[in-house]
Amino acid sequence: MGVLSSRVSLARKNFNSTATARHTCLKLEIPSTDPLFVKGTWFDTHFHLSVTDGLRAWLCNATEEEVQERAAQWDQPVAEYIELAERYLEFQQPGSVYQFVDAGDDHKRLSWTFEREGTKLEWRWKFQPSNDSRKITAGILDFLMDANINLSEEVVRKTQSFEKLKLEAEKCLEQSERFTNEKMEFESEIYAKFLGVLNSKKAKLRELRDQLSKQEIAGKASVDEEESTDKTESYHSGSNAEESEEEADKKITSSSKDIPAGRGRGRKRATRK
Repeated sequence: MGVLSSRVSLARKNFNSTATARHTCLKLEIPSTDPLFVKGTWFDTHFHLSVTDGLRAWLCNATEEEVQERAAQWDQPVAEYIELAERYLEFQQPGSVYQFVDAGDDHKRLSWTFEREGTKLEWRWKFQPSNDSRKITAGILDFLMDANINLSEEVVRKTQSFEKLKLEAEKCLEQSERFTNEKMEFESEIYAKFLGVLNSKKAKLRELRDQLSKQEIAGKASVDEEESTDKTESYHSGSNAEESEEEADKKITSSSKDIPAGRGRGRKRATRK
């Protein structure tokens, strides 16, 4: 079932009442009948309804007393009763059965169904024919035109707001991409500098390590050379000492050979008799 409804939230002042009126207009589509337009004017304690099929019009003015009586029959507060009626005559509710039938004497009866605590219930209000159907129909058409204009203006405002937000979003996206590129360039530059410093430090460390290795090798060679020299000197000293001892023995031997043999015998003592 196609549904077309519009609502104007304009707060129109009712000069006969100090309450603020709320206005609704429902395109009611009932099977096997032409579409109907149901306009509602809602107050806190009562409401007015007008229906037109484009040619004829009908009216229903629910007074405070009638609303209070209907609300009491359904054990509801007046505000809750009006709120529920407004909901079903603001938009055609799915699952609800709407009817607009003859009630005698050219009167009509508008009814709709709803569920309450698992029970399907029906509300009905009687409409009387309008004395000036053209005026009522023109009023509903004017209301729809005003609603259409207001909706069009709202669409324009929303579209402009959307375009503005879209432009700001594109600027933000562009700025974000620029920041991302700058961040990547900055990081690349920093990494390049860091790698340069790191490689320089590594080269310096390698150079120091090589120098240290060379110094260790040179020191070890010097120690080995000193140890070898000490051993050589000790060897020569030992050899010289042995040669000195041999020469001394030779000299002693030579001296012993040069002494005369008789000298060694000595004089004979004179022996006294």
